[in-house]
Amino acid sequence: MRYTAVTCQPDDFPANGYTLRPHLMNRQTELFIVMTMYNEDEVLFCRTMHGVMKNVAHLCSRTKSNVWDTEGWKKVVVCVVADGRKKCDARVLDVLTTMGVYQKGIAKNMVHDKPVQAHLFEYTTQISVDADLKVKGADKGIVPVQILFCLKEQNAKKINSHRWFFNAFGPILSPNICVLLDVGTKPGNSSIYHLWKTFDRQVNVGGACGEVCVMKGKAYMDLLNPLVAAQNFEYKMSNILDKPLESVFGYISVLPGAFSAYRYAAIQNDRYGVGPLQKYFMGDTDGGEPRQLPGGEYDIFTANMYLAEDRILCFELLAKKHENWVLKYVDSAYGETDCPDQLPEFISQRRRWLNGSFFAAVYSICHFPRIWSTDHTMPRKILLAMEFAFNFCNLLFSWLGMANFYLTFYFVTKSLAEEDNDPFGDGWGSRIFGMLRYLYIFLFIVSFICSMGNRPQGSKWMFTISVLAYAVIMAYTLFAGIWLSYQSILDAMNTNEWGQDSWTKNLALLMAEPGFRSVLISASSTYGLYIISSIIHHDPWHMVTSFIQYLLLLPTYVNILNVYAFCNTHDVSWGTKGDNVLQLDLGVASKVMSEKGFDTVEVDIVDGLEMINMNYEQARSNLEFKQNTVKLSRPPQTKQDDYYRGFRTRLVLTWIGCNALLVVFVTSGSFQSLLPNSQQRKTVDEYENDMAIAYTGFVLWMVAGISGFRFIGSFVYLILRCFRL
Repeated sequence: MRYTAVTCQPDDFPANGYTLRPHLMNRQTELFIVMTMYNEDEVLFCRTMHGVMKNVAHLCSRTKSNVWDTEGWKKVVVCVVADGRKKCDARVLDVLTTMGVYQKGIAKNMVHDKPVQAHLFEYTTQISVDADLKVKGADKGIVPVQILFCLKEQNAKKINSHRWFFNAFGPILSPNICVLLDVGTKPGNSSIYHLWKTFDRQVNVGGACGEVCVMKGKAYMDLLNPLVAAQNFEYKMSNILDKPLESVFGYISVLPGAFSAYRYAAIQNDRYGVGPLQKYFMGDTDGGEPRQLPGGEYDIFTANMYLAEDRILCFELLAKKHENWVLKYVDSAYGETDCPDQLPEFISQRRRWLNGSFFAAVYSICHFPRIWSTDHTMPRKILLAMEFAFNFCNLLFSWLGMANFYLTFYFVTKSLAEEDNDPFGDGWGSRIFGMLRYLYIFLFIVSFICSMGNRPQGSKWMFTISVLAYAVIMAYTLFAGIWLSYQSILDAMNTNEWGQDSWTKNLALLMAEPGFRSVLISASSTYGLYIISSIIHHDPWHMVTSFIQYLLLLPTYVNILNVYAFCNTHDVSWGTKGDNVLQLDLGVASKVMSEKGFDTVEVDIVDGLEMINMNYEQARSNLEFKQNTVKLSRPPQTKQDDYYRGFRTRLVLTWIGCNALLVVFVTSGSFQSLLPNSQQRKTVDEYENDMAIAYTGFVLWMVAGISGFRFIGSFVYLILRCFRL
């Protein structure tokens, strides 16, 4: 084992004369894999590490490859970066000790009066520990793997861990392809090879990602949790419709940091230090505050944008000046990951995702003209222009999603309030509509109140009750849509034009019914395309196991997650601040002059072999006993700067104002004077009916157009895949 105490920042690592073991052995690095972790337990760590070890074994099994053979492990380096020595789980260190990578009693806090920034442990191991904490060796097909364990002294967030990977170790090893993994994500046994092959096959591919799928547990038992099932459906449809579409255009808006890969040469900065990595690491403040504007106020737009720094890296890679890098989706590569199974954790996670993705999308759309300064071909630039126009439409629909969802509920359920369509009779359709409408508005107000002042963990039951109530509203809305279709069919069959001999004429009669036409268009363009696209991708089972749960939780996505996210744009933290105090618990190493006149550092340790054996036995003993799960308490919320809260207030007011204006304009007859021919005033009911038909028609056709566009892109992806393009 080789140990290095690093006393400089990651950007200064090469310049300060540090080196790494593979470089000393003159080994070429084809694949450089990073696993970032914070305080994940040993099961999550072993799940990822064992998956990586099996992937390296697969690379060594490809003896007919021009790059890989039985000695292929020498071209792979696995880097594990732990974000904070005090935060790292002790049992994870036991696993690393069992593998021979980590040894206690060597590291020091200071070297020659300089604080240590990171501890590097390098070792080539042929021992792996699986998720059941069973030790596997060469007899189980495990090949040697070069491991670099970087134990950061302080907690400085995931993006800083990537700075160590790209800026400190990357220049030393000069890898061809870099693979990014989060601890907890289990790559498929050959997934890393499939990612690598995409780069090998197409020289202009700068980044790629595989499918990130939800872990479903044994016998799919985790899908009994509606929250997990809804996320499973969401992930699946993104991987079936969105990622293939973006891959066809050449720009994937986000390569997930949990499982993605980049060509190292593609993300490098230019000679002036400007480029993808420079933009990517603007969000790294070494645990401090976000960067400041000239006036002294913190740039909250940038701070929120860098909650999704991987999106920024994707755009900067695509828009790199005088280059023509593209991004690809590889459906044959996959990684399984845990998703939140509790509502508070789910809301907190989506707060970061939604805010980061929203501000990053605004950034990429505003900077789209930079595409014209790249070396992409003109057809590619036209395709990218189409994609950014599509992304703008999606962003606009997302901005007005709250109003669109309410108006859909309003018009569909109000239709059952009419006497002719009332399925219950005696005016119950009208009563139910009134109750659900007021309940909807009440829940909406509750969501804002809870989001503005409470944490999800502190208002768990309030959010849970809201989710259940919204599910009831959604169920009734679905029932109303089905009932309207049924009534439309009955109305058409009762007309004199209905016949038994001409199905085309009967279909025309049905399409003439507004209720049936609206439901048919909406159902076909969304749910119908979901089913068809899932079948042609040979992955339809989520439609059976998770579709209903997703539908019932759809109002939660729109009215709870979005509200909480926008109401907390002032919170740009990851909950990892404050760990920047120098610790001296490991001791200090001083520099002395050796007999040969060289500066050396002497460290007193126990006899080498005795210490190694003792550490190994202790680590194995620790892993024998299953540790009880300890529920950690969260630290008190940090006070935010007034500028952050002011920005949050202005953003939320603008967002509410736009959505409220749309609702009032569509549902209130008072606004008809603003329309052409306002001198011919209509009654309130006439105006609402006309606006309902016009608005729902516009929204439904827009949804149909967007869904059809996604489906065509997904289908084209399958065709191109057949030709390996």
